[in-house]
Amino acid sequence: MKTLVRTFALVLLAAFLSGCGYNAIQREDEAVKAAWSEVLNQYQRRADLVPNLVNTVKGYAQHEERVLTEVTNARARVGQTQITPELLNDPEALAKFQAAQGQLTSALSRLMVVSENYPQLKADGSFRDLQAQLEGTENRITVARNRYVAAVQSYNTLIRSFPNNLTAKVMGYKVKPNFSVENEKAISTAPTVDFGSTPAPASSAGH
Repeated sequence: MKTLVRTFALVLLAAFLSGCGYNAIQREDEAVKAAWSEVLNQYQRRADLVPNLVNTVKGYAQHEERVLTEVTNARARVGQTQITPELLNDPEALAKFQAAQGQLTSALSRLMVVSENYPQLKADGSFRDLQAQLEGTENRITVARNRYVAAVQSYNTLIRSFPNNLTAKVMGYKVKPNFSVENEKAISTAPTVDFGSTPAPASSAGH
C-alpha cells in the first residue's frame, strides 16, 4: 500500500513539475550550456592559431613588433577571462569575456593589414594555410555566437512566461545575460580574412 501511495505521489509531482514548466526550463538551460560550450570551443580554436600566426609573420616582418605584441597580449587576456557555464548568470563576467575577444579580433585585424605590405609573407604556404584556418574559424565563431544568442533568448522568454516564472523563481533559475550587439551587421557577418587580395590604392583625399 505504501509503495502504491509513494508511486502515486511521484506521478503527481512529475505532472505538477511538467505543468509548471520545470522540464522545459531544464531543457532550455541545458541548451544554453551546450551553445556556450561551442562558443568557447571556437574561440579556443582561434586562440590556438595565434602562436603559429605570430611566428610566421615574425619570420618576414620582425620589425612589426608593436602589432605582434598586441596580438600576443590580446591572446593572453583571452586566456585570463574564460568563464564556465555556471558563471553565465554574471553580466559583468560575460562583458569582460566579450571585451577580451573583441580586443583579439581587433589585434588580428591590424595584423592582417600589416601583412599586406609583405608579398613574400602572403606567398608563404604556411601562412596561407593559417589564412584558411582562421577564416573558417571566424565563420564558425559567428555561427556559434548566433546559436548562443538564440538559445539565451529562448530560455529567457520561457522563464519570464507564466506559470514558468513561478517555477523558475522557486528553483532558482534566473534571466541570463546575452552578448551585447553593438553592431548587428558585424555580429551576423564573419570578419573578412583575406591575405591574398591586392590592397586598394590609398585615396589622395585628406582624412
